Amino acid sequence: MTPAEVRQFAQAVMDNVERVIVGKREAIELVMVALLCEGHVLIEDVPGTGKTMLARAVATSLGLSFKRLQCTPDLLPNDITGVSIFNQRTGEFEFRPGPAFVHVLLADEVNRATPRTQSALLESMGEGQVTVDGVTRPLNRPFLVLATQNPIEYEGTFPLPEAQLDRFLLKLSVGYPSPADEGQILLNLQREHPITTIDQVVDGARLLDLQRVVWEVHVDDTVRDYIVRLSHATRNHTDLALGASPRGSLALFKTAQALATLRGRDFVLPDDVKVLAVPTLVHRLIVRPESALRGYSAGRILNDLLRTTALDIGDLD
Repeated sequence: MTPAEVRQFAQAVMDNVERVIVGKREAIELVMVALLCEGHVLIEDVPGTGKTMLARAVATSLGLSFKRLQCTPDLLPNDITGVSIFNQRTGEFEFRPGPAFVHVLLADEVNRATPRTQSALLESMGEGQVTVDGVTRPLNRPFLVLATQNPIEYEGTFPLPEAQLDRFLLKLSVGYPSPADEGQILLNLQREHPITTIDQVVDGARLLDLQRVVWEVHVDDTVRDYIVRLSHATRNHTDLALGASPRGSLALFKTAQALATLRGRDFVLPDDVKVLAVPTLVHRLIVRPESALRGYSAGRILNDLLRTTALDIGDLD
């Protein structure tokens, strides 16, 4: 299997999803990057921008199972992982799998769940398994968690701890559509919702083979060093209380390989790293309170670092 085949596979999915999510090709492409890296995505955006529809459309296009989990303060860990129930007929406990046993899990408003419940996602996102009553059970592959949160309304929410934020490969925002795209959305929705008319366009089970193609994408030493320089620059930045972890460096490395593959290349360019630096690292950084008061954000600091961090291409002689 070649990068060209991966690109053809991804293009078919993205074209199909774009029938539902109009004008948001970049966000759709980032979700495909996460799928190729077997990572997870945190979508932070205001209500009504298509976060749920994006997850449903991706799952439908791939022909994968999909479940939506509405997170609330009374949600329990077993409501995610599953529970053992005593069967009076057999006299034994039977395990009833929870929503985690699916290919694409949408954790809607994840920050409304309590920290105890949020932590139930850590093992499934990090190790692809869940442990209930001392028994460890593997999850389906591919496995993608798309979690959403509202950046405006914080009443009754529980901010995600750093350990959980670090489990998300990417953080993105769908954003408002342009006037032209919004007009097209209204036209598309005047009768039947497009989500009910799209069909499976590829075999989602092939993702496991496509992921192996991503592993083989060449990353030159200069590009790898550039990734390390960026990560270390965040750790030494005076406006940041917490810089990117090694997991963040690995996320940037793997997503750059996936993006190169999506664009039909078997090698990574520095521009791939620049495109993905913000979505892979922004949620892993903590801005100092005094810097935040001066208007600095993690995204602004990362963009500054991308302009100032040198790419060492060695001796050209």
